[in-house]
Amino acid sequence: MRFSPRECLPLICCLVIVGCGSIVSAQQLAGTAAPQVVSDVADTQLRTGIEHEQNQRWLEAIQHYEVAARKFPDHGELKRRLLISRLHYDVLRRCLDVTMLENLKQASVQDVLELYSEVLARLEMSYVDPLEMTQLVRGGTAYLEVALTEPKFVDAFLAGQNPQVVEQFRTNIHRHTLSRPVNNRFEARSIVASAAASAEKQIGLNPTITVMQFVFGAVGLLDPYSSFLSTTELNEVESQIEGNFVGLGIALKPHEVPLYVLNVIPNGPAMEAGLQAGDSILEIGSARCEDVGAERAADLLRGPERSHVRLLIARQDGTTFERVVARRRVEVPSIENANLLDTASGIAYLKITSFQKTTANELDEALWTLHRQGMQNLIIDLRGNPGGWLDAAVAVADRFIQEGGIVSTRGKNGIENQNYTANRSGTWQVPLILLIDHESASASEILAGAINDNRRGLLVGSTSYGKGSVQGLFHTKALSSGIRLTVSKFYSPTGAAISERGVQPNIAVEADVPGANVPGANVLGANVLGANVLGANVLGEHAVVKPILGGDGAVLMSTDVKADKVLQVAIEQARTRNLTAQVSRN
Repeated sequence: MRFSPRECLPLICCLVIVGCGSIVSAQQLAGTAAPQVVSDVADTQLRTGIEHEQNQRWLEAIQHYEVAARKFPDHGELKRRLLISRLHYDVLRRCLDVTMLENLKQASVQDVLELYSEVLARLEMSYVDPLEMTQLVRGGTAYLEVALTEPKFVDAFLAGQNPQVVEQFRTNIHRHTLSRPVNNRFEARSIVASAAASAEKQIGLNPTITVMQFVFGAVGLLDPYSSFLSTTELNEVESQIEGNFVGLGIALKPHEVPLYVLNVIPNGPAMEAGLQAGDSILEIGSARCEDVGAERAADLLRGPERSHVRLLIARQDGTTFERVVARRRVEVPSIENANLLDTASGIAYLKITSFQKTTANELDEALWTLHRQGMQNLIIDLRGNPGGWLDAAVAVADRFIQEGGIVSTRGKNGIENQNYTANRSGTWQVPLILLIDHESASASEILAGAINDNRRGLLVGSTSYGKGSVQGLFHTKALSSGIRLTVSKFYSPTGAAISERGVQPNIAVEADVPGANVPGANVLGANVLGANVLGANVLGEHAVVKPILGGDGAVLMSTDVKADKVLQVAIEQARTRNLTAQVSRN
């Protein structure tokens, strides 16, 4: 299945980041080097980022470098520091993956070596760019080196070991794994098995843990969108693309304790129990979130359908209260806030938050409701939308484009080369405006590119994220896990590449308060062979359109809408054009 929902060889002091064209030193990977810069502004940005690194605030470093790298796209050092921070962050995240650690306790060295072989075979077969086995062993070597510098990794797997002996092993491991070229995956497996045996002998590191670092590095250092998925991550991916999951019905701010509730899903168990956006979860059962950490606390929220969990909640006004909340299957809508903003002009609005299997049907229902209410123009808000299922983006575009191309994909294998064109009868001819921003990624960019290239509507806002690749989701036989792998790149109908460029708006408007670009650990996927998915599970925060009825029944714009400069420009464009909506019923 395919989807798209965003760091190697120490030869003495040189490490190549596979697929990124970047070179950093092993010392830099440990976070000790202070690079040179040429711009005073970039220098300030770089110093701030390095301060985050030195304090091991890797998530903050990632967020900071992502913004800085977009402001200074030609500044190589900012990009390198971003890659380094992502690597450290991923190592720490793996240390806290309870499901993965439990699986490894039950796995033998042969089990994880089989997994490594399976992963290498899949990379050879499906990864979008040509790969050399030496590169993949480099990635694992770098991952292991960084892991051995992280205190939490050392505490978890090397407690009681002499730090000097550990450091000596770390600085010498590349001589063992990369002393000669690796010609095939069988040689790679043999080298990794030998490295695992040496790590056990010299520093007492469990060989299954060593091999897994090579698995993580082989996939995760290819590009920012490829990654190994634990059982828990795989299940979440599949639930997200299906548009439903068993849980409480809340969206949480990632990697923060106490757990902060960003959103409560309508009609879900959390809403029925009285939880609100802005609440903080202090305790889950008898466990304090600050004691167990964000990742473990999130795990404690999970459980079988129809089970219950006790929560201690803190409201923003300082009050606290307890709730017992049932876990059940929750349907997650991808279309929100469909309404008329201006009845006189027939200006309708809806927001697509992600692209999942239910999106096209949700859109059909919303469009017919708006049509019956008098829709004459339509504004579709894609701001903060990280993407999702490729087929859903194509289906949405097909509802507005009568004929012509929508998107094309190109990969290593012929099966990845696809041309998607409009072919659905019943195309909506309503005048269309799309709102985009720097968080509109992946599947959102497919829709925006198709609308723009076919001259079907206006794009208002700021340049989109620039994620122009498609990832495939593959299950592994070993450890009930999976891998997310870049299998192709996509292009707009005119052949324009989206990667690192994004889609340009027709009318550029910078928002006063941009959404929060929070890197997500999970990526949307589907457990269906041949299903196409794009995007990352990234949460953005934007004003919600809240219509207010006037005395004559006209919809007045709420304070939130008035404060939304991008939406205001779109509304004025819709009024100026004053076109009439039609529906083709071919």
